[in-house]
Amino acid sequence: MGKSKGLLSSCTSGGCGAKIESDGLSHLLAGLASSGDKRLLVGYDTSDDAAVYMLDDERSLIFTADFFPPMVDDGRTFGRIAAANALSDVWAMGGKPMVALNLVCFPEAMEKRILADILAGGAEKIAEAGAVLGGGHSIYDKEPKYGLAVTGIVETAKVLRNNTPKVGHKLILTKPLGVGIVMAALRVEMADEGAVAQALASMERLNRYACESMAGFNASACTDVTGFGLLVHALEMAGNSASIILYPNALPVIPQAVGYANQYLLTAAGQRNRNRAGVYADVSALPFTTQELLFDPQTSGGLLIAVPADEAETLVARIQEAGDECAAIIGEVAPKSEKVILFK
Repeated sequence: MGKSKGLLSSCTSGGCGAKIESDGLSHLLAGLASSGDKRLLVGYDTSDDAAVYMLDDERSLIFTADFFPPMVDDGRTFGRIAAANALSDVWAMGGKPMVALNLVCFPEAMEKRILADILAGGAEKIAEAGAVLGGGHSIYDKEPKYGLAVTGIVETAKVLRNNTPKVGHKLILTKPLGVGIVMAALRVEMADEGAVAQALASMERLNRYACESMAGFNASACTDVTGFGLLVHALEMAGNSASIILYPNALPVIPQAVGYANQYLLTAAGQRNRNRAGVYADVSALPFTTQELLFDPQTSGGLLIAVPADEAETLVARIQEAGDECAAIIGEVAPKSEKVILFK
């Protein structure tokens, strides 16, 4: 790959790897007063993917916002990835995006044609999602950042939460791991074109199709795997009432990411995720590369779905038929134990 001279050189971190660590956020949010409004079905107290506010017994609104610095040089590609990532939170709640607003931070000295490309890429994904672009807000900043604020709708009885998995349910992951590691290799010009192409295709892929594939199935929990990596998102899914057993050998991965991890082409966010999950999961028996894939921050990652064991294979097949060919059963929900995350 050629030397980066565009968006990548304008920022120190990119994608969901720029997220503030989950422990730090939890401590900050713990000091906020609760509204006490019973119509707020899902708020910030469970680290869920979006807020859900009940309109009536039949319908609820979903609210989310997500933006980050670029992880690629091409503006249009960055716009598509950032928009796909922001829209994903609505599908993780079982809903449908309705209206999106652009969120833009942009350097005053940078060419505005780059911003035009970013916005065009975002608009492509908003249209593919079946939503409409309603406007947005932009400010000058030292580093470019882009994302969306999205409003969606969901049947009140069918809201999916991230921390309500049922014991015995199987876990499905719909996209491959390793995006953060591949992007780290790209930054130092050590990623081959095939790995980058697979990572970009995965990040641009909407979770719309996996969500729509869940219709008719009895999913008990769902979240999208992003900057906190699979292990921390699995930890959040376990909540206070269950443990998660993961199948390391079943994880879908971008093949080249294994080699890059062996070369220590890693991210600071991956280390933060390791620090966060280390208390709750003993990964010492796993190969180093597997550990890093579990901690690797995913930008616009796949859905992690808990579904009854007798429905899991059928749902995986349906998700694969819809285009997410890497979808796989990667674990199960178990009764609460001393370690929240276990391996099998």
